[in-house]
Amino acid sequence: MADLRLSDAERQDALDVLSEHVRTGRLDIDEYGSRSAKVTSAKLVSELVPLFEDLPSPRPSALLATAQPEPVVPPARNGNDGGGLGAFVMRYSLPLSIALAVIVLVLTRGRLLIVFALPLLLVLFGGWRRR
Repeated sequence: MADLRLSDAERQDALDVLSEHVRTGRLDIDEYGSRSAKVTSAKLVSELVPLFEDLPSPRPSALLATAQPEPVVPPARNGNDGGGLGAFVMRYSLPLSIALAVIVLVLTRGRLLIVFALPLLLVLFGGWRRR
């Protein structure tokens, strides 16, 4: 990003922020005098950075406007994705639960349900073998 020139309002905002740091005891009067002189003579946003880098929030609006958001980094993969018992359970828990429910229904409700359960079981386990 280009180093932008400061406006009078941005310099005043930086001075106000320095005053806040004096009020909270983070800067003494001598530090405030030295830093405020540099703020009033600053022409570019980059000249404000060293004056505020050792101070916590609040920050001048000119520094906040030019701050780049940190990129979102996806979590690192460890090479074990898709393997192990946990992955098996996550992938097949629903089909296995349905199959178990069908078997229980068939055994407890009568033999007629096997007509409906057999095609369902074939579809579920047929799809399981193809993955």
